[in-house]
Amino acid sequence: MTGPSCVFFGTPEFAVPSLEALLRVASVSLVVTQPDRPAGRGRRVAPSPVKQAALEMGIEVVQPASMRDVGFVDKLRAAQARFFFVTAFGRLLPRAILDIPQMGCVNLHASLLPRHRGAAPVQWAILSGDEETGLCLMRMDEGMDTGPVIASTTMPLGQNETAGELSERLAMASGAFIASELPRYISGELEPVAQEGEATLAPRLSKTDGLIDWTAPAEQVVRHVRAMTPWPGARTCMGDRQACIRSVRIPPPDAPEPSDGPAGSCFSGDGRMLVRCGRRWIEILEIQATGKRCMSASDFLRGCRLGPCVVMTREPAE
Repeated sequence: MTGPSCVFFGTPEFAVPSLEALLRVASVSLVVTQPDRPAGRGRRVAPSPVKQAALEMGIEVVQPASMRDVGFVDKLRAAQARFFFVTAFGRLLPRAILDIPQMGCVNLHASLLPRHRGAAPVQWAILSGDEETGLCLMRMDEGMDTGPVIASTTMPLGQNETAGELSERLAMASGAFIASELPRYISGELEPVAQEGEATLAPRLSKTDGLIDWTAPAEQVVRHVRAMTPWPGARTCMGDRQACIRSVRIPPPDAPEPSDGPAGSCFSGDGRMLVRCGRRWIEILEIQATGKRCMSASDFLRGCRLGPCVVMTREPAE
């Protein structure tokens, strides 16, 4: 470990490449992450990906229940770090913590601020139909992603990219971005600049956000499925059955389509599974029934014949 002393805050897999990159330009004396929580199908209590990575690197880990715990704040002061680095931590830092390091708290944010301030910038970039996205290094203040920007990098958003795929691509790009731009901030070459432009919000998602609105235009439904994959999952009901739609597309203009029908109408034939949206039909490519594995639409149809009157809805049929 070389460079100025630093404390790292992060929790999910997205933050691990940032921690690895930080070790190339700073001396990380302490890692702060969320408490161990139930995870996976068995709901067993498990450490966060950042905790696992930090322990493998031999770095001390702390998991405070509260950001205002006096003992925790005292430990941060005792670390005598020149700056704190935060990415995908999952909690806001109070002023008592923001004021501790001499060079402030630096945050890596997965959007081009001030666009998509909040906990779910990746998903909201897709939902909004953005053509590009990126990463920002920002000096934190008490607001939600409102601090001045140190540096940013832009990348195109893939036309069929899911939130999981985009998040992985941004995480991989974060290492080179941090290694390139953070030393320039530490040396004083980069000065934080106030955010400019119209701010938009990217609030945290819940399971109910995954419910598909089939009355929406086809393009919006496609973006919704991409944004909700892998979590919370784009979910729908087929009568009394529930399923998660994993992949969809708008059929080519020359592809045959059924006659018109109400939103949610489902049509199957020749191994294809089509659903009527507010405008046009979309084709389901991958689907996962509750308690089953994800499969292609053609495999799903082999084991589940859909009647002629099946309509997909947000809520189960009574």
